[in-house]
Amino acid sequence: MQNSVFNNPRAILAYAIALLVLLILGIIILLLKLPRKPKLEPKPKENVNSKPKVVVLNSSQVAEENKVKDNKIKKAQEPRFFMLNKIDREMVNYIKPQYNDNLSLAEICAAFRAFSAARLKLYYDILDIRRFIAGLSVTKLLILQGMSGTGKTSLAYAFGEFLGNKTVVVPIQPMWKERSDLIGYFNEFTKRFNETTLLYKMYEANLNDEIYVTVLDEMNIARIEYYFAEFLSLLELPNPDSRYLDVVSDTWDNDPKLLRDGKLKLPENMWFVGTANNDDSTFAISDKVYDRAMILNLDKKADVFSATYSEDIKISYSYLINLYNKALRENTISDRNLRRLEKLDKYLQNNFQITFGNRIMKQIRSYIPVLLACGGTELEGLDDILARKVLRKLENKNPVYIRQMANNLINYINDLFGENVMVQCLEVIKHIEQNV
Repeated sequence: MQNSVFNNPRAILAYAIALLVLLILGIIILLLKLPRKPKLEPKPKENVNSKPKVVVLNSSQVAEENKVKDNKIKKAQEPRFFMLNKIDREMVNYIKPQYNDNLSLAEICAAFRAFSAARLKLYYDILDIRRFIAGLSVTKLLILQGMSGTGKTSLAYAFGEFLGNKTVVVPIQPMWKERSDLIGYFNEFTKRFNETTLLYKMYEANLNDEIYVTVLDEMNIARIEYYFAEFLSLLELPNPDSRYLDVVSDTWDNDPKLLRDGKLKLPENMWFVGTANNDDSTFAISDKVYDRAMILNLDKKADVFSATYSEDIKISYSYLINLYNKALRENTISDRNLRRLEKLDKYLQNNFQITFGNRIMKQIRSYIPVLLACGGTELEGLDDILARKVLRKLENKNPVYIRQMANNLINYINDLFGENVMVQCLEVIKHIEQNV
């Protein structure tokens, strides 16, 4: 039998060694072809006692950083006052209208009454027209009182139509409490200011010489001392150039040009006319508001009359003020009526603890000369102010005492001014006597 290699131990060993070498080489080649893992750096040991590094900025640095951020946001945004910026653009091409600056105050009163009747079918007594026009000379706030349907809102509306500059009617809402309810507010979400028609008209009025009338319709359905507080304070300032109302708390580069540090000047050529109802749904008007305003009572409708009116009239604010100043120079209260006022003041102090006060005396001296220029009389003017500004304070006195003293007061006024001359004063006293 032929010898086989498998019968030779040495051959078998050599063969096994060869196979083992080949296997090792294959494994080495396979390992070399596999991707190598990146070498991980050893993780530094944490020091438990170490604290994170904190950069501390002082208050000035924080404020500066916030200011830079705010400026970047403002420059990137669109203007926040759409309507006011629109006025700025439109005023570039503004053409001053032709004014009828050649009428007297009496002629203005007669023309206004004829216009209301002929064009608007609104009828007013000439006495009420004179009181309204003369009242504008005393203060920027008028209050029209009376029963519903007597023409309180329509009187102010008709005056705007007469001047060719439509009256702004602001319906007061029961929940109003601050100035933003009147002029609007900045919306943080949209980055826009929600402008109201009143703000628009206030801005526009600062740029021209027209006469503006704003009606606060049903003004005492909310507390006037809340939503109109800043207006009341500013209107008390003797210098009109210092009457600036806060609109926004900051400034943007693209804000309207008349805004100064976020404030807008109250226009001198704008009057506020409030209509008031005295019923259970309204708030009582405080003495603070009454003392600062001129009061006009519209208690009855005037009779219908025929009137013709053909020529449109446009009067400038400057001319109206000149007429008021002329009336103050040319007309004064007689010494006799000043003595009467002094006697009445002492009587009211001694018997009712009521006095005129410096503000009311100033209003009397401003109102009566203008009422005379409008075609009225001294006693009509005294009757207006004494009834609405002085005798109305009897409502707050002891009701039993008022009933006892009412006839004495009526007799004193009749003796002082003449029998049944002070019609409104007597009506007020009788009304208070019956209702206290």
